[in-house]
Amino acid sequence: MLESEAVVALSALAQPVRLQVFRALVEAGREGLTPGVLADKLAVPPATLSFHLKALAHAGLVTQERASRHLIYRAAFERMNALLAYLSENCCGGAEACLAPAVACCNP
Repeated sequence: MLESEAVVALSALAQPVRLQVFRALVEAGREGLTPGVLADKLAVPPATLSFHLKALAHAGLVTQERASRHLIYRAAFERMNALLAYLSENCCGGAEACLAPAVACCNP
């Protein structure tokens, strides 16, 4: 991951509602969630949620898929893992033992 990509991703997560949305999608796993379920779960108005989902999608942190009449949003686990790897790249002087737990999460 490039530094500029990390900055965009971190900027997207540096807002309370977007962080909550992203964490809810991570918790949902590969099944993802519809905007309606997310809005109910987080008590966020649909228009506000749409704005935040767009920002997360622009940062590459969420994906969107149409399933008949519904949109399904999912956390982009590869991108999340790339961000974690970028942040921990020089952790403990680059020792592999230090890096393993961060990048092992939710590998596809």
